Amino acid sequence: MDTINNSITRRAVLQRALAGAWIVALGARAAEGDAVAPTPISPLMQRVSQYIAQALKSPLPDNVTEHAKHHLIDTLASMISGSRLLPGVRAIAYVKTLGGRPEACIAGSRVMTTAVNAALINGMLAQADETDDSHAPSLTHPGCAIVPAALAMAERKQCDGTKLLRAVTLGYDIGTRASFALGGYALAEAGRDTHSIGTSFGAAAATAAIAGLTADQIRHVLSYTATQAAGLSNYPRDTEHVEKSFLFGGMPARNGTTATDMVASGMTGIDDVFSGDRNLFFAFGPKSNPEQFARGLGETFEIVNTNIKRWTVGSPIQAPLDALAILIKNNKFKADDVEKVLVLVSHQGAKTADNRSMPDINMQYMVAVMLLDGTATLEAAHDEKRMNDPKVLALRRRVELRGDDELDRALPRRGGIVELTLRDGRVLREHTPDVRGTPQNPMTRDEVDEKCYLLCAPVIGKRRARELVDTVWNIEKLRNIRGLRHLLMV
Repeated sequence: MDTINNSITRRAVLQRALAGAWIVALGARAAEGDAVAPTPISPLMQRVSQYIAQALKSPLPDNVTEHAKHHLIDTLASMISGSRLLPGVRAIAYVKTLGGRPEACIAGSRVMTTAVNAALINGMLAQADETDDSHAPSLTHPGCAIVPAALAMAERKQCDGTKLLRAVTLGYDIGTRASFALGGYALAEAGRDTHSIGTSFGAAAATAAIAGLTADQIRHVLSYTATQAAGLSNYPRDTEHVEKSFLFGGMPARNGTTATDMVASGMTGIDDVFSGDRNLFFAFGPKSNPEQFARGLGETFEIVNTNIKRWTVGSPIQAPLDALAILIKNNKFKADDVEKVLVLVSHQGAKTADNRSMPDINMQYMVAVMLLDGTATLEAAHDEKRMNDPKVLALRRRVELRGDDELDRALPRRGGIVELTLRDGRVLREHTPDVRGTPQNPMTRDEVDEKCYLLCAPVIGKRRARELVDTVWNIEKLRNIRGLRHLLMV
């Protein structure tokens, strides 16, 4: 046995020696210029990496700054309210097992952890209650991935409010364009998830800019991000919304932050994942359109084209609730007066929201609640017990949901039609072609303020909720983002 062990030991030593000699020889050949010649950096990669590296030095137009504030406070409010829902509760329980250097806070909790962990968990919180923003043309939810990542890095770096706003805006620009460039709709049809893939690049851009990385380093960050880009579009099968919150928010926020951290620590990577052999666009298929990655950078700011939800429910339900709210406001009737409700949305919207087990993505339930209450609150949207209330069930049975060809053709505009047939013979019909909160029908600052205050107050209290919202409206005055911690934590 000793002879065998000695033989194994000698062989291992010899293998290590040979490996070491090979590495030394390879380094010598590389130094002599005998290694494979590096691939020239493509104009596309040069444009994108340089834009990211310089973005925080460039002032934003006033209207873009205003939109950035809307989306920042909207996502922070989503994080805080999401901390009390099932995905948030489980995410916070998970992060407590991780520990880590206290670099950034977890909203709605007392937990401090690493920037990477905070990006992951706050991303899950932001997507937990279906109230986060969305960018319909790119099939992404930018805020829940990009804001948590940028916030975590900003806390670590102690940057000011202006830099955070610019980083968030940058993340929206890069994340949405990544989805465009990779062929968003084709990805979704192939079973890949656009929500996690595109926004990973947005989170990477935002964190790399805050970290102060150079254009050369950012090229490596984009390569590490491309390697992590993943996700399946089977999230409707997640009946508890936990994995979906990871897919849409937590994973891309973590991916982008991780890529930045690795490169910032000294790790190197492929210089140009956009070109050369087996590049990003080759991997994602023939429907990719690389030029979209840089088109309009610095001219068209996609945060302006991103939707904010008026109602804390799934996207397909937004337009019908808008339409129903108008009918309730303009006509006199009670829930008991309603004989039948016909709801028309896109075919995919109807499939997504048809009598689901979760109240916030159940069309019939949310329509019934609005008929009974005259509105649709966060509490109602997450009240599973109320789904079986006799009055609610009676109204749900009167709601017919259908997919509509005309509304399909209008996509990505997510319109909706509600037609009420009343017992007195009246037929009331309302068509909402553009959801409230979309660029075509935007919410006002006061509406965003009210929504976010109402989401935050039950968790952090009315006084702090008011202070948090007011602070974000004036975030340029905040010299250190850590000044938000006492308002985000409980």
